[in-house]
Amino acid sequence: MYKLCDLNELPNHDSKGFTLGQHSLFVVRKDKQVFAYHDNCPHLGIQLAWNPDKFLNYEKELIQCSTHGALFVIETGKCVAGPCSGDTLKPIKLTIEDSTVFIDLHIIDEHR
Repeated sequence: MYKLCDLNELPNHDSKGFTLGQHSLFVVRKDKQVFAYHDNCPHLGIQLAWNPDKFLNYEKELIQCSTHGALFVIETGKCVAGPCSGDTLKPIKLTIEDSTVFIDLHIIDEHR
């Protein structure tokens, strides 16, 4: 298991990016849930963020690709608008223990 961050470092309705070796990923906190995805748009295989840690649209209701504006549902990673409509971001399984967010690096390698 690899510690990503403490929950208090991830405000509600916000996102945070991480680079772990050759892997880029991000997490989004929405209400009492946290979701993790590979930082890779299914349309062109590029990173999603507008600026560091900026993965959400202005309303902070959807994940947004900075290049073509594709919009993804936070809970599922499914694209609901844009050139990759119907495609999905690749999720990463995470666990939260004692208010700390962890991921398993082996799971990341399996999804390459």
